[in-house]
Amino acid sequence: MGGVCSACMSDFSRSESHGEIESVYKHHSTRKALPGVIKIQALWRGYSTRKNILSTHPEFFVKNSVRIENLLGAFDYGNIVIPNTVKKPVYKFPNQQIYIGEWNIKTNLREGRGVNIWKNGSKYEGFWKDDKANGRGRLIHNDGDVYEGDWLNDKASGKGLYIHADGSRYDGDWLEDKQHGRGSEKWPDGSSYEGQYEYGKKHGLGKFIWGDGSTYEGQFMNNNIHGKGEYHWSDGRSYNGMWKDNKMEGYGEFRWKDGKIFKGHYKKDKRHGEGVLEWPNGNKFVGNWKCGKQVGTGTMISALGDEKKGVTLNSVPTNM
Repeated sequence: MGGVCSACMSDFSRSESHGEIESVYKHHSTRKALPGVIKIQALWRGYSTRKNILSTHPEFFVKNSVRIENLLGAFDYGNIVIPNTVKKPVYKFPNQQIYIGEWNIKTNLREGRGVNIWKNGSKYEGFWKDDKANGRGRLIHNDGDVYEGDWLNDKASGKGLYIHADGSRYDGDWLEDKQHGRGSEKWPDGSSYEGQYEYGKKHGLGKFIWGDGSTYEGQFMNNNIHGKGEYHWSDGRSYNGMWKDNKMEGYGEFRWKDGKIFKGHYKKDKRHGEGVLEWPNGNKFVGNWKCGKQVGTGTMISALGDEKKGVTLNSVPTNM
């Protein structure tokens, strides 16, 4: 009768003690996010101008904005001309903001092309309407962060690029200062994400690539790996199945680099419930697991179809 690979059995028994993987959430945080959406609104509210450090050394932030602008180049207004506007001399607001640009002839509100400079050195250049940033524009934060793209009533809405001072960036859709729609993020360590967003969070279908080469492609919910998706580790392991809050949960198939496959149920990253372990030589073990440990007895099935019931992964049958 067909024999069972005892080496395969003992090899997998040893792996039972540590399970397939460390937590995805612990090893690879998916909660990377650019803080730009908060900064944009904070600046418009005047929050940052009330910070003592900014008022203590405003000259530093002015120089910083100028340096960044020199790197980016002049803002391109294109050939857009806004009617019923007139350019006036520099206007200084009571809160020390300075505006240089066009005004609506009838309403006497900022409208058309214009530059607004805050006391802390932050600068917005672009289009205005009804005294608010509307249309395309560029906002340079005093700390080096930059947003360039579409605006609607002082909020990033439409298409836009946000570049963080540390090199992180988001390019894609915005809605009321939040990433919303489709976009992509990149980080200095080589990590990247491309996919769907909902109100500032990764939500829907997307692909995340980590700096070490590991990848996940599938569903996200509220910035977490959640739903159906496939994860590939840099060492050759992979998992294709269901996820919940960054952990394997539900039915899935886990593959090792050496060809072993486990098909079954998971709970919080551990095998839990019915499952089938397959070796490259065609042998199979059908049984049950609990919290990552094989429990009870199961059935060994050889590549030739011979069966032996009442065995465990800790036992090594000599024949079938």
